[in-house]
Amino acid sequence: MKILVIGDFHGKFPKKIEKIIKKDKIDLLVSIGDYLPFFYRDLWFKHCYHTDVELWEVIGKKKYRKLIEKDLSYGEDVLKKLNSLGIPVITVLGNVDYPLADDVMDEKKPKGKRYWKEDWERPKKFINILKKYRNIHRFDYSYFKFGDFVFIGARGHTFPGHVKSKGYRKHRKILDNLFKKFKKKKVIFVGHNVPFDTRLDKIGKKAHELVKGKHYGSKLIRRVIDKHQPVLYFGGHIHESKGKQKIRKTLAFNVGSVAEGGGVVVEVSEKGRLGKVKFIK
Repeated sequence: MKILVIGDFHGKFPKKIEKIIKKDKIDLLVSIGDYLPFFYRDLWFKHCYHTDVELWEVIGKKKYRKLIEKDLSYGEDVLKKLNSLGIPVITVLGNVDYPLADDVMDEKKPKGKRYWKEDWERPKKFINILKKYRNIHRFDYSYFKFGDFVFIGARGHTFPGHVKSKGYRKHRKILDNLFKKFKKKKVIFVGHNVPFDTRLDKIGKKAHELVKGKHYGSKLIRRVIDKHQPVLYFGGHIHESKGKQKIRKTLAFNVGSVAEGGGVVVEVSEKGRLGKVKFIK
């Protein structure tokens, strides 16, 4: 089985992907998410990062709405291209794909002047767009069977501080139960972020001063890998730390950003033995 793993599209879909699929005879495409460009990234980091301020409070609702609509449009363009590739595509959500939407889908909108109905409902929009594309199968906190393998997914909110959140125990329990369910199967684990405290999760020096030079991978991902030892792990999120690292029996990958030329082709035998590994250049 040949797997192409890509992600961190940020609104771009390189033409070479179709050529790679044909040349390498790819059987399955695995996406680690981050479809949206995050056009308002600089504004968000300037005004909102590590604060309780909402961006629409700073730039106004009209400007904010236009940025969100532009983000969603570019993200959907990527989904259209993935959907048309002619091979199965499986995906988890990235951190800019509004991954918390599932956790608030059934909650009532909070009361108070600091909540704007349109902003509260915004995260649902991308999930509803994704549902339109039948050849793309979402499996975060779920699983997908392909050949002799089971793919188990986690999504993009698994930053280091996730372990202190209300959802951590819930997400950890879901993943533990999935691994127990398929303990006799060959499991490939997929998330958006990479395991914490490895050479795959080191933030570069050009990042925000609060995080630059630090390890910013997922403690949830790391703990699940340490406990269950899947055959492979694929993640990304931290663009500058592309590469691979062995964590006991698990070979973990940071596949890099496809928008910056990243990605990896991995060949795995039916018995779960790793064959050729080729990082996209």
